Amino acid sequence: MALPVTFEDLIAEANNLKLYQKLVQQLNKDFLYANIDLDFDEDILATSLKLILHETVYKLIQEKFTDYLNLLYIIDVSEDTIRQLDGSDTLQLSEQVTFLILQREWQKVWFRNKYS
Repeated sequence: MALPVTFEDLIAEANNLKLYQKLVQQLNKDFLYANIDLDFDEDILATSLKLILHETVYKLIQEKFTDYLNLLYIIDVSEDTIRQLDGSDTLQLSEQVTFLILQREWQKVWFRNKYS
């Protein structure tokens, strides 16, 4: 599986395979496991999803770093990939982490769809 390299590619692939709602459900499930109060409507626009997710990740980094780390652990975002990011600009970092979260969640949904 080749992971999408942009947000637009990821959403296009999810829509083409009719798995966008599954992606949103997976996000909701993992945020619930991480005990973070965020619940997306399954019909949320992709741009709104990205914006709200980015804002949430930014706030977690700024205000609840332990919860942020727990979320990354639950979603299973690669620790090595996170370490490679430049953490000097929190806004840019949160945007990159948001995409990594969406990539990992997409992987889960794609694999579950392909092999079940």
